[in-house]
Amino acid sequence: MKRRSLRVGSSDSGTGLEAFVSSKLDLEPGVAGRLIGQGSVYVQGKRCKNRDRVLRSEEQVMVVLSERGRSTLEPVSPQSPPVQVLFEDAALLAVNKPAGLDSQPSASRGGDNALDLIAARLRRRPGRVHRLDRETSGVLVFGKTSQAAGALSDQFRRGSALKRYLAVTSSRLPESGTIDLPISKDPSRVGRYRATRSANGEPAVTHFRRLFASDQYSLVVLYPQTGRTHQLRAHLAALGSPILGDVLYGGPVELDQQPIGRTLLHAQGLQLAHPTSAERLCLEAPLPEDLAVFFKRSSVSAPTGPWEASQIAS
Repeated sequence: MKRRSLRVGSSDSGTGLEAFVSSKLDLEPGVAGRLIGQGSVYVQGKRCKNRDRVLRSEEQVMVVLSERGRSTLEPVSPQSPPVQVLFEDAALLAVNKPAGLDSQPSASRGGDNALDLIAARLRRRPGRVHRLDRETSGVLVFGKTSQAAGALSDQFRRGSALKRYLAVTSSRLPESGTIDLPISKDPSRVGRYRATRSANGEPAVTHFRRLFASDQYSLVVLYPQTGRTHQLRAHLAALGSPILGDVLYGGPVELDQQPIGRTLLHAQGLQLAHPTSAERLCLEAPLPEDLAVFFKRSSVSAPTGPWEASQIAS
């Protein structure tokens, strides 16, 4: 068993359990929250599943990170989820990253990640171009040469790489619109970002269109014009319609008394210019099963095929 014992110092007194575990172990709050929720965290020798439990100075917190060599957050599976190749040639490789797999190595988590898996496949280190959050599934692109990686990265920096996401949110989402709210770190909670004009944040713009709405949830297609950390999650939360399963931003954690296993966000489409030929590529990742269930239930088809930036900004 791998575990960490943490003492609450005087400066930590009054901190919530999730924020404390997140800070001390360098974990995203959502990850710390899942550890607490599944019973892997103990306070003063007793299991505590209350994320907001206020800690007092000198209390002892124990976090069980692994049992029998396996992470306590790792799904009961003999191997990492497969990474589906969507496109490959001499310059680039596009894959469908499954939810639950990091885009790149993380100091706070061991185990596989997409970058290392692709490096093992290619027998050399690819160039990382962009990233997706651990719980976000979908299109992830790598450059197979340094020149290709540089050209692809430049498209993301300039905003010429067009991205299309699908999400399941709570039911209070408007029919369509543009969210133009700067993104900045949330000083009240480690690892979370906020979308507000009251802080000196980075400019962030998201266009969206609702595909379906019911009293329980909405289906939405999102076109981020910028690429800030947690942009879509923070923007939707600012509208009062957080993504289902997104614990960090207040998303519902169950529907019809069924738990939602992750943040239901999928990077479904990516359009960019090929780094050597300049040919326009439209890369698409099929819907994962957890999102496909909602589209089938709603009798709605997911958008597919190329799109123009001018069509979504209007």
